[in-house]
Amino acid sequence: MQQSKTKTIRKAFRSAFPHTIPIFAGFWFLGLTYGIYMNVSGFSFWYPMLMSLTIFAGSMEFVAVNLLLGAFNPLQALVMTLMINARHLFYGISMLDRYRGTGWKKLYLIFGMCDESFSINYTANIPEDVDRGWFMFFVTLLNHFYWFSGATLGGIFGSLLHFNTEGLDFVMTAMFVVIFMEQWLKEKRHTSALVGVGLSLLCLIAFGADDFMIPAMAAILAALTGLRGRLERGGEAS
Repeated sequence: MQQSKTKTIRKAFRSAFPHTIPIFAGFWFLGLTYGIYMNVSGFSFWYPMLMSLTIFAGSMEFVAVNLLLGAFNPLQALVMTLMINARHLFYGISMLDRYRGTGWKKLYLIFGMCDESFSINYTANIPEDVDRGWFMFFVTLLNHFYWFSGATLGGIFGSLLHFNTEGLDFVMTAMFVVIFMEQWLKEKRHTSALVGVGLSLLCLIAFGADDFMIPAMAAILAALTGLRGRLERGGEAS
């Protein structure tokens, strides 16, 4: 029994790992940058190490540097955190069915959900002989470890490294473009992709680059919910 369970876990790990390799490249660059940023801001490596382990929200961790250096204002920190990470509300709704039946792993899957883990776990074609819960668990765990290790090493060796990190954040943008293209190629019809792009552009024009994300996510969720039946009949439902 124990041997069978070990085999199941190993198979899930081997299946999940290749999906996370692009994330490794992006997370290590950004994690190192974050650790270096914390170091030059006057913080010990313990700060990026513990924050990347317990917060695990890249954008918020960068913002947290200024919050720690500024005046004590917990209400401002709470509101800013909710605004920056509000998109995870929509991620969570989308993953309700996916996380059902995963047992104790569900708690970590909820805590460790980030943009990249959501993208993989939501779109990946998991082989039938691979345990779905363990697959998603390892995707989440590996991505968490990549960010944690990068941030920790950046905090430790930040004072020894001197290079221009401008533009490194584009790595993550490029990665999401690749994920979008892969999903586009999988679909026979592209209704959901076109709806997402179209509504995002409309919200970008209406609300501006700084405030369009939440309205866009809400509009996409509402539109895809209304079109769910048609998408399922057309074979586009995940």
